[in-house]
Amino acid sequence: MCSTICAAQSHQYTKVLLSKKIGKEVSSYTEGYGTVYDAATRKQGIVDSLGRITFESPYRGSIYHIFKNRFVLRSEEGSKARSGIIDEKGNELISLDEQEFNTPWFSKERIISSRQDKEAVYDYNGKQIIPYSDKIRFVAKNRFFVLQNKKWLLYDFNGRQVTEREFREDYHFEEDKALIVNEEGQSEIIGLNGNTLHRFSKNIADINAYPYLITKNKNTGKYGLIDLDENTMAEEIFSDITPEYFGKKEYIYLKKSNKTTVFYKKDQKLYPSSFRYLTPLFDRLFNVYSDQSKKSGIVDVEGNVIIPQEYDFIKSFVISGKDFIYLKKENEEKLLDKDLKNMLHDGDQILGFYPNSLMIRNQDKYYRFSLGNRSLTELQGITMIKRLDTDYFNLLNQYSKPVVCKNKDNLFGILDEAGKEIVPFVYEDIVVFENYENEIVVKKDGRYGVLNFQNEPLKEIIYDAYFWEKEVLRLDKNKKSDFIYFTRFRNAASQL
Repeated sequence: MCSTICAAQSHQYTKVLLSKKIGKEVSSYTEGYGTVYDAATRKQGIVDSLGRITFESPYRGSIYHIFKNRFVLRSEEGSKARSGIIDEKGNELISLDEQEFNTPWFSKERIISSRQDKEAVYDYNGKQIIPYSDKIRFVAKNRFFVLQNKKWLLYDFNGRQVTEREFREDYHFEEDKALIVNEEGQSEIIGLNGNTLHRFSKNIADINAYPYLITKNKNTGKYGLIDLDENTMAEEIFSDITPEYFGKKEYIYLKKSNKTTVFYKKDQKLYPSSFRYLTPLFDRLFNVYSDQSKKSGIVDVEGNVIIPQEYDFIKSFVISGKDFIYLKKENEEKLLDKDLKNMLHDGDQILGFYPNSLMIRNQDKYYRFSLGNRSLTELQGITMIKRLDTDYFNLLNQYSKPVVCKNKDNLFGILDEAGKEIVPFVYEDIVVFENYENEIVVKKDGRYGVLNFQNEPLKEIIYDAYFWEKEVLRLDKNKKSDFIYFTRFRNAASQL
């Protein structure tokens, strides 16, 4: 049932197929291996992509999949618990002991073992890299801080101490830089080898706006802004200063008395505004939101009102490599290009935003609108498209999901951005969920089942009812319930 073709399937569906093939629950699957649970013995094992059990644990406990063919094996006997690192065949690479492991998401090279209030670093072949010390912390993708004799020392991934310098704390690196308090009590920025990059006479609170620094007055608690040469960009009079963490990172936002001043990095100028909330769009334009009216408008960086605060929703999109602004007010919709020219026709209603096109309704017809060449392609036979609420869009959801459609035969299916059918039109109803869940409830012959956006069957269409319970989808049949945990869907083209 499941052979090398599994590589072309989603991990989610491979898990389902493997569970059916071996008659045991495969609780996770990724990178060619999964963990399997035997309900009768309450023990776990490891299964490969062909459905072969490569290891069965002799212990009661758990197996945690770290990556590919590396696992944490845990044995629980009474109140005693031991853990170790094994490969897919159960070979112990780090022997079972009374220890815990720190397995950070960003490292497939090193792991920290905690044992008897001491910590050590190993590689995933069981070689000890840094001996047991008081504490060890991952502080960068290739650096550790190691606590010895109440002093923090900086090590690389090969277990080499990179500097003789001692540090007060286990400072964390961002983009190969860390903000520390040095031996003289000054704010200092160091590099990955503990070398001094910058030293300041002022108290630095945050370096996330680098090459600008957020300062904090120790007496007043107010914030200011300087450059690397300690030239003052903004006096220490602000209650809060927040850099942009995403996007182009062109602006820094300084707040005072519920009003926001914008620092524009390109011209190094401050632009006071009378607004509390500003969200960058493009070309020095901002979406401004009012708490009182619950409406949004558009201003430029100098505070000039470009569009009054009378819209329910405003968001920028990059489509076909160009910037656009979408505005919605009751039944009125606009899509403005860089010249603020509306790209929509009278009666157009946007039902989906995608990297290269839009899904549009006009009167009773549905179209794919390619903004690259301004062409409209009618979606033949489609009589309805379900629309996502605008609350769906956030930093994780920059574009719409594929659209749930109904055809002239009153059957539901799903189309992708190109108008290609990815779930066939054979269902009485299809329900997709808010946020970015990958699971879809389908209804056929009065019964419910679950698919994903790859049209892979995750639960048979045999259930009487379904219930959405945050992280879990519950399906009921004959007063019994089955559960499926949601995975996450980030509308990446590669997933479709």
